[in-house]
Amino acid sequence: MAKRRLRLAMAGGGEGAFIGAIHRMAAALDGDWDLVAGAFSSDPQRNRRTGERLGLSPDRVHDTLDALLADERARAAGDRIDAVAIVTPNHLHAPMAIAALNAGFAVFSEKPMAMNLAEARAIAEAARASGRLYALAFTYSGYPMVEEARARVARGDFGAIRLIHVEYIQGWLSRPLDREGNKQAEWRTDPARAGLGGCLGDIGTHAFQLAEHVSGHRVAALSADVTTHVDGRMLDDDVNVLLRFDGGARGTLRATQVAAGEENGLRLRIHGEKGGLEWSQMEPNTLTLRWLDRPAEIVRAGGPGLADTTLPRQRTPGGHPEGYIEAFANLYRAVARTLDEDGPAEGGAIGAAEWFPGLVPGLRTMAFVEATLANAASDEKWTAFPEVDSIGKMAEL
Repeated sequence: MAKRRLRLAMAGGGEGAFIGAIHRMAAALDGDWDLVAGAFSSDPQRNRRTGERLGLSPDRVHDTLDALLADERARAAGDRIDAVAIVTPNHLHAPMAIAALNAGFAVFSEKPMAMNLAEARAIAEAARASGRLYALAFTYSGYPMVEEARARVARGDFGAIRLIHVEYIQGWLSRPLDREGNKQAEWRTDPARAGLGGCLGDIGTHAFQLAEHVSGHRVAALSADVTTHVDGRMLDDDVNVLLRFDGGARGTLRATQVAAGEENGLRLRIHGEKGGLEWSQMEPNTLTLRWLDRPAEIVRAGGPGLADTTLPRQRTPGGHPEGYIEAFANLYRAVARTLDEDGPAEGGAIGAAEWFPGLVPGLRTMAFVEATLANAASDEKWTAFPEVDSIGKMAEL
């Protein structure tokens, strides 16, 4: 645990919202955070009801984030918040993050980082100028067996990496739910609120970040096909991308939300010259290893032989399932420990117990969205990946 309980404010996540409740459960799991303030909804009544249901003092429930930040800045150091969790639709991520950073508060934001790369760069500049921590909810990075996969690739178990394949397959938008009153579908398919990409920005960014994080390789160029299958939908719902990585590895990224009948099929496969691995989010406690010269292995969370960096991400003995909320909680715990130690704004070296996704993966995922759309709209075969990693003194993520 952190040395003290940290104070959290939340922007968005009012009644009826999905991800706000997930953030609150994750933040509470390790006893590092107390939710003390919020601006939960643009609807004043819904905002107040949310605050009451969460047991917050009425004077710390505000109609706008600006009002919340002004109130917190006026409070004594021992009473004001330590961080703001941003759990709104995408169009509010950048203005809220920049406002919170400029006010002197750390930020833990939902992904994607922003609506576009220009907004993402503005967030990075605000983080550098303020010196405040910025974290992103790329949740799947928090799973223990994702860390185990990353550690095994990093120590060279599979030799030189040749192939990196990632897919994120959903089916929930196979029907035009965005025109049938489904609020989660409405904003995700609205360019004014979702940004440049639909499926690409919503789940393609998760897939991209996971592939780079686990493999340790970065995309150098891409060739993309971006499609919208549902008539009348304004943003993409199906994406296929060929990837060229630094160091010579090749790969693919597939993201779709119109694979009818599919649930939440995030899967990563990496192969080197000696063997490879496979991890699936729907079976998160299992990591499958395949070898050129010996039988396949099944590595289980909580079992023997795990990397030192995997162990702190587990909470229960083997055979006791852990999942999405616990992975989320690992990120909240890492942010809390980093703030408590006044550590580096990116959470330390990759692989450390205190690592979390921050500015670099945020910038790279937004660059991925823009490069993918640009390539798909052009006649060029390959689009070079833009250089976005050099803003500020950022850790290697």
